[in-house]
Amino acid sequence: MEKKFETILLEKKNKIAYITLNRPEIHNAFNDRMISELTEVFEDLKDQDDVRVIILTGKGKSFCAGADLKWMKKMKDFSYEENLEDSLALSKMFYKMYSIKKPTICLVNGAAIGGGTGLVAVCDIAIAATHAKFSFSEVKLGLVPACISPYVVKKCGEGRCREFFLTGERLSAEKACRAGLINFVVPLEEMNNFAEGITKQLITSGPEAIGMCKDLLSKVPEMSLKEAGKYTAEVISKMRISDEGQEGMNAFFDKRKPKWTEEKENRKTHETREN
Repeated sequence: MEKKFETILLEKKNKIAYITLNRPEIHNAFNDRMISELTEVFEDLKDQDDVRVIILTGKGKSFCAGADLKWMKKMKDFSYEENLEDSLALSKMFYKMYSIKKPTICLVNGAAIGGGTGLVAVCDIAIAATHAKFSFSEVKLGLVPACISPYVVKKCGEGRCREFFLTGERLSAEKACRAGLINFVVPLEEMNNFAEGITKQLITSGPEAIGMCKDLLSKVPEMSLKEAGKYTAEVISKMRISDEGQEGMNAFFDKRKPKWTEEKENRKTHETREN
């Protein structure tokens, strides 16, 4: 029995955790409760070996409309210290999602506005429906896309962000894809099947190797070439002698599938027999 949340839905099936933003009546806008629950669920999932991939999407017509207006209205009268506490919780959530060692896929089923684009940016792979729209609309309210900026700049680069952050323009899915915010644009009705194809590729890869790839992508850009040279040599040396590395190389030379994919094949065989 999966844990019940107020603002999100969680379902685990076939080594995949499906997280759905569940406030469709207000376009899945987030408040302090949703921030807390997303932080909690990603913290819980990071050590669950039965979960290999995490998929995030929104219920209803929108993906996420950014901050809940009622929550924003309450924050408007907060002191600096109260605002800082709230903002630090938001930053913690984004970092928790970004830094998890498991691969994350974002299915953008509709509009992603303001902080909603941050949820897109912290995921490894983002797939958007053809009609999806994106906007860094904070400047229209006299605000800035502060907590999401580290992740959006990483994905899109400073040049694109100068345009997007300053204008607050509405972006089509195609423009967001060209900018690197998302990876693929597909019709809404094809999105789940498309994601399934990517998920199959991820599950056949070594789970520890994927986690280390995410580490490399996070750490190497901040290093000098000299630092990176030593660090990356140490990483590959450790991976070669690790249990997963040894199993992967032995499987390759033995012309068989590694054990982490055999579990999947055994499950398929069991399911077929049951049917």
